Amino acid sequence: MAADAPALTRTETDSLGSMEIPADAYWGVHTARADANFPITKRPISVYPDLIRALAMVKQASARANKEIGVLDADRADLIDRASQRVIDGEFHDQFTVGVIQGGAGTSTNMNANEVITNIALELAGREKGDYAYLSPIDHTNRSQSTNDVYPTAVKIGLSLNLRSLLDELDLLRRAFLAKSGEFHDILKVGRTQLQDAVPMTLGQEFHGFATTLGEDHSRLTENASLLTEINMGATAIGTGITTHPDYAPTVLRHLREISGLDLSTATDLVEATSDTGAFMSFSSSLKRNAIKLSKICNDLRLLSSGPQAGFGEINLPAMQAGSSIMPGKVNPVIPEAVNQVAFAVAGADVTVTMAVEGGQLQLNAFEPVIAHSIFQSITWMRQAMWTLRVNCVEGITANRDRLGAMVGASVGVVTALTPFIGYAASAALAKTALLTNRNIADLVVEAGLMTREEVMKQISPARLSGLETVTSTIDVIAAEDVAQN
Repeated sequence: MAADAPALTRTETDSLGSMEIPADAYWGVHTARADANFPITKRPISVYPDLIRALAMVKQASARANKEIGVLDADRADLIDRASQRVIDGEFHDQFTVGVIQGGAGTSTNMNANEVITNIALELAGREKGDYAYLSPIDHTNRSQSTNDVYPTAVKIGLSLNLRSLLDELDLLRRAFLAKSGEFHDILKVGRTQLQDAVPMTLGQEFHGFATTLGEDHSRLTENASLLTEINMGATAIGTGITTHPDYAPTVLRHLREISGLDLSTATDLVEATSDTGAFMSFSSSLKRNAIKLSKICNDLRLLSSGPQAGFGEINLPAMQAGSSIMPGKVNPVIPEAVNQVAFAVAGADVTVTMAVEGGQLQLNAFEPVIAHSIFQSITWMRQAMWTLRVNCVEGITANRDRLGAMVGASVGVVTALTPFIGYAASAALAKTALLTNRNIADLVVEAGLMTREEVMKQISPARLSGLETVTSTIDVIAAEDVAQN
């Protein structure tokens, strides 16, 4: 007689009724309902691995705290602990299937985590998935917790973890621009204000400015990240701590600090902390600042490389792909263009976060899922955009030295360096003559008898024009700055 075929489904029940769940699924009925209710983005929460790890950290810390204060027996607590660790280590992430956009203030995400971790724990105990009489997603894995403290805490921890890789990539990009500033330190060029010729500078100074602004953004992001370290574990539903042991909040905090490695603290007013999402808005704003400034840098790179014949043509960006289906040989600045578009998306995400923060009512903000999705997406896209900008663009930039030198030589902007010696009125008149006659400023000054050739050449030397005369070694200065910032 043939053996019975294994069951393809198992039956799970919630307050709304029963559902058939795939037998091999680690998620359960609450996740199944969420999957049916929110088929919106077709993007599961597992697209943000640091959020999944953070959820497991919260469950692990809670299990240890519940065991320590005596509200959960050691056997069940240890099973939840071990199951959570496997998720932290990167296993079972494909089981976190609920969509990133969901109603319920994150309840679906919390229940997805409860069900997956519970069913992993049941397998570790040698039991069947769905044997919730022995180990329950709500009574045991969610003991002493509510979505309303689990979800915002996990989001803050996840964002903190995710930010580390963004900051690393941002620093690598800063260093790439810094290296180029050293490479270009002696190349004079015409500076511009309002897209009109201004005074000379070096290409190295221009790229050094790019590096400096990225370094400032690194500092601002690091500062704003500290806003994410205040959590509300122990608040449960609205901040009153209903259903929790008096020792739970400090105990779970201690375990969560140890597990995450973050300098977390418990909010002094849990009612306020449960409804407040201002930290997310401030952090999103700092991401937008970084994105917009990076976009401005990309605008400059596209302008400086424009042409190559009829534009500025001062630098060459690496040719990454054919630029046209109709114009042979055309190559476009596709990498900076892609980064520009990421910046636009980050700015839009910041508006979404702002509106979601404003939309909260009374003791809870129901819109934290879109806040979390928007910020996680911004960090992810920004990190990847910075990588491609560095590897596929900045590191391969070269300078058109001859063209830059010719433009400086023909520029009337050098007359600015002579105004302390010949006066503003004479300088303006000579500049006008130079433009009309296409003649060299130095020649006109000497012919007018205003200065000797030796005096003119001294004042319009590269070191004087670029303001680097007092700097003994630009490269040494750049190296010292790099050491100081690290």
